[in-house]
Amino acid sequence: EVAGRSLFVRSSATPDDRGRPPALMVHGLGGQSTNWTDLMAELADDLAGWAPDLPGFGWSPPPPDSDYSVAADVDVVSALLEQLSIEHQGRVHLFGNSMGGAIAVLVAARRPDLVATLTLVSPALPDLRPRRDTMGVPVVALPGIGRQLVERMARVPAERQVQGMVALNYG
Repeated sequence: EVAGRSLFVRSSATPDDRGRPPALMVHGLGGQSTNWTDLMAELADDLAGWAPDLPGFGWSPPPPDSDYSVAADVDVVSALLEQLSIEHQGRVHLFGNSMGGAIAVLVAARRPDLVATLTLVSPALPDLRPRRDTMGVPVVALPGIGRQLVERMARVPAERQVQGMVALNYG
């Protein structure tokens, strides 16, 4: 039980293991704790890994209040982070992937005193900087301009469109 929610938590720690620093690993939307199994095995000599199934994912039951919001997940992960910090008497290495990355950032901002390091793997974080390559979508909605832009975009060769999409989505 964590923050009033039942969680399944996968771990690479053993009951008598208190020598390795703890690491808390948060999966993304549609994921589960098994997303971290291989990394936990790779880091097992150095870190005691803990990976929860967020409420309603994997083996964890749905939240009793049906709250699947990021804010609710931040509450749960913050509480689990605090428990691990108390049990291991120190800071916790925090990992997050995709939506779990966004959750991890918010948890670290809320409780920086409990976070030893923050590792983000393809985090789902907003990029609020205006960029030329992403301006086309909102501009298409403008009366008059949108139609002209769509017609212009239709004349761009398919190979160039694919290259632009790959550049936009991958780094």
